[in-house]
Amino acid sequence: MVLSSVTLREVANEAGVHVSTASRALNPETRSIVNEKTARRVAAAAERLGYRPHPLARGLRTNRTLTVGITVPDLLNPVFPLLYAGAETSLRDQGYSLLVGAGDDPANPVAASGILIDRHVDGLIMANAHIHSSLPQMASNQPVPTVLVNRTTDSIDAPSIACDDHAGIGLIVRHLVELGHTDIAHIAGPQDISNGVIRKQAFVAWMHSEGLDTPPELIVETNGFHTAEGRKACKRLLDSGARFTAIVGANDLIALGCYDTLAERKIKVPADISVTGFDDMAFIDRVNPPMTTVLVPFYEMGALAGQVMLSLLTSDDSGAGTLPTSTRLRPVLKTRGSTAPPAGS
Repeated sequence: MVLSSVTLREVANEAGVHVSTASRALNPETRSIVNEKTARRVAAAAERLGYRPHPLARGLRTNRTLTVGITVPDLLNPVFPLLYAGAETSLRDQGYSLLVGAGDDPANPVAASGILIDRHVDGLIMANAHIHSSLPQMASNQPVPTVLVNRTTDSIDAPSIACDDHAGIGLIVRHLVELGHTDIAHIAGPQDISNGVIRKQAFVAWMHSEGLDTPPELIVETNGFHTAEGRKACKRLLDSGARFTAIVGANDLIALGCYDTLAERKIKVPADISVTGFDDMAFIDRVNPPMTTVLVPFYEMGALAGQVMLSLLTSDDSGAGTLPTSTRLRPVLKTRGSTAPPAGS
């Protein structure tokens, strides 16, 4: 990319101000201390001349790299690009670039995020923290302002932005009970990831609140939020011989794995067994049958994480005591064709 050859001094001369005034007017962090009329004049001069501030030069002045890192478990899962897009929008408007690190190996937690810290990012947004991961603590020791998104962890006390998973599972359970289901299975996510733990606990709690049992054979844990894990878990449910008329998948990909196994066994969805997911990922309404699931506002979640990060970066004390320790966004039930009253009801 070819950077503008127009200098800040030329912009200042065009606007009739001192170079330092032009610099403050064009810096989102200091624009507020410049007279509004002057700031508009400088911005107009920069636009006329085609001036673009050099990020490295600005970073040298502020002792920052003007970059924020974001770690995600898997870029192939369509929900995580939405997190990235939301965060990138919030940060870009303030002159920050967003670097992504992908991977979720609990045996080597530094693999995804260590390189971002080595690149001296100004902050770290983490979407792949395991509950007892050492990575958040490593990040906090740098110190690198850290925001958790779509995850929580016991490792550090950092702001976290996530969906209200407990409420979301409640929407699913109540929907199935209203249809007449009483024997409901749950295919849980990994129990070293907060989403897996919270959604499993929520399933048990909501079932009990409806006066329904949760026999152990109807709860199967997986090692990942992936379609292959959903296939294997669904086979275990069917082979156990336990009776059930509905499956609550911990996420959409696990539920899609159930679709595959049930189709192989010639079991119809939802005529024989209802299936639900969680996340409302892209195109899940186009599968056959369209999946009943819970919409998680991933883009908004990422945008809010970016805003919280900006607050940390611009706060003298990194926001300690001034920012909410956690924010939970409201889930929405999306009722589609994968759920129906149990057969014979």
